[in-house]
Amino acid sequence: MEFPSPLVPATLVRRYKRFLADCLLTDGREVTAHCANPGSMMGLAEPGSKIWLEPNDDPKKKLKFGWRLVEHADGHFTGVDTSVPNRALKAALEARVVSGLGDYHTVRAEVKYGEKSRIDFLLEGEGLTYVEVKSVTLSRQPGLAEFPDSVTARGTKHLGELANMVGEGHRAVMLYLVQRTDCDRFDLARDIDPAYGQAFDAARAAGVEVIVLGTRISPSGVDVAAPLASLV
Repeated sequence: MEFPSPLVPATLVRRYKRFLADCLLTDGREVTAHCANPGSMMGLAEPGSKIWLEPNDDPKKKLKFGWRLVEHADGHFTGVDTSVPNRALKAALEARVVSGLGDYHTVRAEVKYGEKSRIDFLLEGEGLTYVEVKSVTLSRQPGLAEFPDSVTARGTKHLGELANMVGEGHRAVMLYLVQRTDCDRFDLARDIDPAYGQAFDAARAAGVEVIVLGTRISPSGVDVAAPLASLV
């Protein structure tokens, strides 16, 4: 998935009100960018960080920049836009290149199900498969990606609804897309949200499958990569 507009480098001044970030462009201008990430962004919002912004000239948008990437000192990247995983994954699912999810003729996004929820992807083939996607950006140990980075009652609810779909005779998949190029393993951050960890265990016991995928990230775009080792 390529970014619609070429990204420009900047330095993070501060992130605030969850969805706003003041940034310093290389030409000296300070701009406010939209931060499409409701999580804590633990370890990713330090002032002085090198980041990448996507400019836009859409007259309907108040903010003319969107924060897309963090570039780490070692040349690795983290994608911070939580809308990117679904866009990248949709292309991969339609191309039938996602391991374990290739035998489906129809990919439908944002389909209503459960209790006032929408499944990220409903795959149709010989049967129905419900796929919930979570963007993973937290890393507190070298090489280890973790989810969640904050308490997520919504995520806990989704696990229960996936388990209900299994109970109705369907296949259900919890898919974690790791938006970091510096990680090769995945685990749950149970200390951050114990309730999510308990809901995950219950969902697994009910038959919900787990897939963890890596990504290839650069200022040009984000693509789904090979599966990562899962410790859960």
